[in-house]
Amino acid sequence: MTPPEKERILVVDDAVDTLEVLQRNLTSQGYQVFTALNVSGALALLEDTNVDLVITDLKMPGASGLDLVRYVRENLGDTEVMMITGYATVNGAVQAVKQGAQEYLAKPFTDEELFLSVRKALDKLRMRRTAQVTLDEAEPPYGIIGESKLMRNVFKAVHKAASTPATVLITGESGTGKELVARAIHYSSPRAASPFVPINCGAIPHELFESELFGYVKGAFTGAATTRAGFFQTADGGTIFLDEISETSPAMQVKLLRVLQDKEVFMLGSRKPEQVDVRILAATNKKLESLIRKQSFREDLYYRLNVITIDLPPLRERNDDILLLTRNFSAKFAEELDKPTPRFSDDALAVLKNYHWPGNVRELENVIQRLVVMVEQDMVEVKDLPSLMRFQLPKEQGLTRTLAEVEAEHIRNVLASVNGNKTKTAEILRIDRKTLREKLKRIEESEPHT
Repeated sequence: MTPPEKERILVVDDAVDTLEVLQRNLTSQGYQVFTALNVSGALALLEDTNVDLVITDLKMPGASGLDLVRYVRENLGDTEVMMITGYATVNGAVQAVKQGAQEYLAKPFTDEELFLSVRKALDKLRMRRTAQVTLDEAEPPYGIIGESKLMRNVFKAVHKAASTPATVLITGESGTGKELVARAIHYSSPRAASPFVPINCGAIPHELFESELFGYVKGAFTGAATTRAGFFQTADGGTIFLDEISETSPAMQVKLLRVLQDKEVFMLGSRKPEQVDVRILAATNKKLESLIRKQSFREDLYYRLNVITIDLPPLRERNDDILLLTRNFSAKFAEELDKPTPRFSDDALAVLKNYHWPGNVRELENVIQRLVVMVEQDMVEVKDLPSLMRFQLPKEQGLTRTLAEVEAEHIRNVLASVNGNKTKTAEILRIDRKTLREKLKRIEESEPHT
């Protein structure tokens, strides 16, 4: 029976006659067959050629067939392995199967036995590939847009995380879509019908953090006229998303660790714990390992949070998605404004694709929204794009500018890319808002007044 596609088989045996017979018989069945006389020859071929099945003899000069089986299993996840040998023993069969050979065939064997074993091995490979394709081609979850390999990996991680109750740590630069991923995990999970409560840890003053998260009882402090539930009680049965987890104080980190360990919270002013059924998702744009070394983030909390990690790639590393995102955002904002969806010239698209996007997807979304609002004609040209994206001739003073001048220009460019949003600018620059304000003040003071 001829397979619907020419599947590739590599046969490895130190006997030339055996190679010729196997090659002739398998070729007659419609397979594309490669041969090698030893393991080193097989490895050389596998470096440049994708094969579906490796059929190897057990005993050969130099490295053995078991070594080849082990190599294929550990390095070629999309290739099956089959062992043939004239030294058939129970122990040999056990060893072959342990190393990962799908089939074990003892010499001498009939053509039909060979074809049956090959079909069984390849059928297992097809089943595995079908399952993988189903996962790979899953619809992008809940508003996350991307077709690049990096984003496909993110989608797979989201689907896997949604099927478990484990804590998830989502990492990535500002603007990469960490909250979208958290929502996708929640709404793809068994908790989808329960609340999803997002919390920006950096936006809550430290002195209010405990009462906001865990609630407080009447009389707990001046002004606490009634008992009020916190975010954890609100999220009971659902998911709580702790964005910017690195901004929590050491004292709050201890309390969060207790929640993760004991599944209970203490309302401010209460001595009685309350049980909560909450799944915790956390996100950060900082390297928590570095903060641990600086003793500003607890190592035990990090390991509690970091059960599953999903790392979001920056937009510059998945620029194949930029045109897809541009089309999506253009259609979205055109519909909101009741305007025709703008088209982009090839040159304008090239500029968008080659720009480094320090603000990631959020910056691209802001740029497209501004273009849909401001551009009157149907076609967006390069001249319509923000000035910092367009090609500019080097200034005469390019290599003579001071560090302060270069820094000032970069701050102004980032500020413009996020529509003047100082909070987002500070996130992109990896500085706090106070430092940003001070730098902007110095920039203003240094600029000549007319």
